[in-house]
Amino acid sequence: MSSDWKSEYPFASQFMELANGKLHYVDEGPRDSDQTIVCVHGNPTWSFYYRSIISHFRKTTRCLALDNLGCGLSDKPTSFDYCLENHTRNLIEWIDRLDLRNVVLVVHDWGGAIGLGAAVERSDRIAKLCILNTAAFPPPFIPFRIQLCRFPVLGSWAIRYLNAFAGTAVWMAIDRLPRLSNTARTGLLHPYSSPSQRIAVDRFVQDIPRTPGHRTWAALERLEANLERLANKPTTFVWGMKDWCFIPACMNRMKPNFHRAKIRELSDVGHYVMEEASAEVIEELTLLLAGES
Repeated sequence: MSSDWKSEYPFASQFMELANGKLHYVDEGPRDSDQTIVCVHGNPTWSFYYRSIISHFRKTTRCLALDNLGCGLSDKPTSFDYCLENHTRNLIEWIDRLDLRNVVLVVHDWGGAIGLGAAVERSDRIAKLCILNTAAFPPPFIPFRIQLCRFPVLGSWAIRYLNAFAGTAVWMAIDRLPRLSNTARTGLLHPYSSPSQRIAVDRFVQDIPRTPGHRTWAALERLEANLERLANKPTTFVWGMKDWCFIPACMNRMKPNFHRAKIRELSDVGHYVMEEASAEVIEELTLLLAGES
């Protein structure tokens, strides 16, 4: 694949050694800024997804974005137990070891459950929230397109060997744009170019709980119950209303938990909000940083 994507992601790589492998992240901007933007991605993206936020704000604000273990440029161990609780523990450890404070947390997709899970455990470190299409509760339904990827044996084989999840997302997760640019597609797919690199992509799909007997169902129930710890944080929802996975009902279920929430609905945007509407997200994030949301 072309390396042109690096022109949009010109950031120095940083690594943190965890018990199960190295966690990759970028850390740009002044370390002494009053606020710190922290971006947490979902599946099947990585820190590249937040490149426009980092590029825009790094002259004035410290900006960090990590790659969850198994994703992006982080290690992709075969022995790690890829589940929501473990991803959340990794994020908490990363936040603690970097001693991040006055955090403006930006989350999307699985990054919502991971990031908000860390936020409720470290609410004293979190100042504000910017929530893109995600969920923080057990799923009331699983879209048919994702159910196909969960089909026993064949689903995992298709994700790992045919790139049936990351590969299709670059065109199924958009609505406003007729297609992503070659640079965007190449960058999003770069870390997932072989079956061994797609282990976390597959495990994230398998970790979506269908019934209360699934361990992540209970984890999501606890998360939703604990969102009250974040109730008074200034919060902005920026939502792609054409998302077929995290539909508007997901936003409507979450927003009562945030008493200081502002809503920005994007009527023609799909799931990849940062790819289709980075200008609108940056506009709202600018207001949130300034205390004008």
